[in-house]
Amino acid sequence: METIMKTKTKVPGMRRAIRELPRRWPLAGALLLVLPGSAFADSVTDWSAFADTVIAGAGAPPQQYRVLAMTQIAVHDALNSIDRRYRTYSPLGAASHHASPDAAVAAAAAGVLRATIPSQLSLIDAQYAAAIAALPACPASAPGCVGQGIGAGEAAAAAIVQRRQLDGSATPHLPYTLAPGPGVYQPTLPTPPPPAPYPQFGNWGNLKPFAIINNRQFAPGPAPELNLRSKAYADEYNEVKLMGSFAVRNAAPDSEESKVARYFPGGGANLNAIARAVVAGKGLDRWQHARLFALVNMAVNDALITTFGAKYRYNFWRPYTAIRWANDGNPLTQPDPGFTSYITTPPYPDYPCGLPSTMGAGVQVMRSYFGTDRLPYSLTAAGIPRSYTRLSDAESDSVDARVYGGIHFRFGCEVGVEQSRRVAKFVYLTQLRASRH
Repeated sequence: METIMKTKTKVPGMRRAIRELPRRWPLAGALLLVLPGSAFADSVTDWSAFADTVIAGAGAPPQQYRVLAMTQIAVHDALNSIDRRYRTYSPLGAASHHASPDAAVAAAAAGVLRATIPSQLSLIDAQYAAAIAALPACPASAPGCVGQGIGAGEAAAAAIVQRRQLDGSATPHLPYTLAPGPGVYQPTLPTPPPPAPYPQFGNWGNLKPFAIINNRQFAPGPAPELNLRSKAYADEYNEVKLMGSFAVRNAAPDSEESKVARYFPGGGANLNAIARAVVAGKGLDRWQHARLFALVNMAVNDALITTFGAKYRYNFWRPYTAIRWANDGNPLTQPDPGFTSYITTPPYPDYPCGLPSTMGAGVQVMRSYFGTDRLPYSLTAAGIPRSYTRLSDAESDSVDARVYGGIHFRFGCEVGVEQSRRVAKFVYLTQLRASRH
């Protein structure tokens, strides 16, 4: 079994990967993820796992987390219309206490997925039919329990789908007209380029949030590193130039840095897979799972709204453009016109970073839910198995991944984690609280 050891190369002046996090230690042996279907899996985690198999049909990650948030809210609300342990997100009437919870979960999840990912309709229908067929017969004391559960799930799905109409998701992009210049983001297009328009998600910061007030509530201010003439910026520039070039990383594909760079964009930042791994064996019931998964996805969605609002407020350039730029006015940076990032640079501005924002939001909800950072999990992504004993270690690695991939400056990724933790704390404190009745 492979043992992963932490070996980091630092350039002068490089800060800690995440501010105010505990000292990081080498990870234990990397184990394969225990997938739902084993001990303590239930219909909530099963449908979460299924959603992962069809969610690519929703579009890019920001669009996916919107759909996942809607799906998990519907599941949560359906269960709580049967037994109101937590406050529902959407106003719903009470369902029969005899209704089948598993039928409600299936109908809620399938209802949202059908409405939001019509390209995957055949797979969703097959999963739903199999789930309903596998339910036990209703007891004599509760005839019609399956139909009642289906009704509760359908009502919850319809409520959240209706509530999210006209939320801005239909127009995710905006024209981009800023001319090239030092520090100014310019699209970096791979071959072949992504579908037009690009850059992308210029309007996502204006999406209606699930919980936060607006995209500025927890938005970051201007970082010192945005000053191109500063030593702080030069340190960031030189780190990603050294650690994130295709030539360096591709020459050592089995190095820790190269594996980390591939792992997170290859599925290691799938917050629902992480949550399923974290809860495995903890003995939570369906209502507890449903609340946790709904909070995780709401927080990630709202963190991405915050992130994209800031991205297109600052419009800061990517390392690919910065390192190839002939003269940025800083004597401590030396351009390399042949620089290419190890992984493909996404088609939107640098600051703050998106993937670390999703990690910061999702794992902070888990920290708040369980009251600890020490939540071990194992997950294989991009063919790379990794294990973590603390969620903060995963957050820190997600920051490293974007630097080692050559697509982000570190400071924007640190800020992404920090702002998203604040988003997640707000979501956890304000949403789906315990019912008082």
